[in-house]
Amino acid sequence: MYNQLTEKDIKKMEEEIEYRKVVVRKEKLEAVKEARAQGDLSENFEYYAAKKDKNANERRIRYLDRMVRTAHVISDESADDEVGINNTVTVYFEEDHEEETYRIVTTVRGNVLNGMISNISPMGKALLGHKVGDRVLVTPEKGEGYYVVIKSIENTDDDGSDEIR
Repeated sequence: MYNQLTEKDIKKMEEEIEYRKVVVRKEKLEAVKEARAQGDLSENFEYYAAKKDKNANERRIRYLDRMVRTAHVISDESADDEVGINNTVTVYFEEDHEEETYRIVTTVRGNVLNGMISNISPMGKALLGHKVGDRVLVTPEKGEGYYVVIKSIENTDDDGSDEIR
């Protein structure tokens, strides 16, 4: 399965890859050299910790590189009055008589605890392309669906500050 990413997501990932290769890699290698120079490696905790950090950085570089290479690029463009990626949407839950605000993002940026839902989540899929006032049926994978009403749509200025997972 390919990850759906926007051009901005890919650009942010490429910037992180470059930073990790040029800056972080050099720092981690230096830390390993310093720890190795302390002597007996069999009881050298600093050496093992430095190696672990270096390997974690290399894993992150490989992960991001694989994400960029296999990405399915999608557009984050939408009409001003339609729900699209990187829009902040306030919805009214009819059953609960409550309002919630979500930001629709790609899968690598999804973070429900911070109000960011993926464009492929049941709520994200249901909201995309709809307008203020629309009554939308959200259908979870299992179970009955529920209705929400779109109260407002805000075109969020995406500065790329959200963390890529």
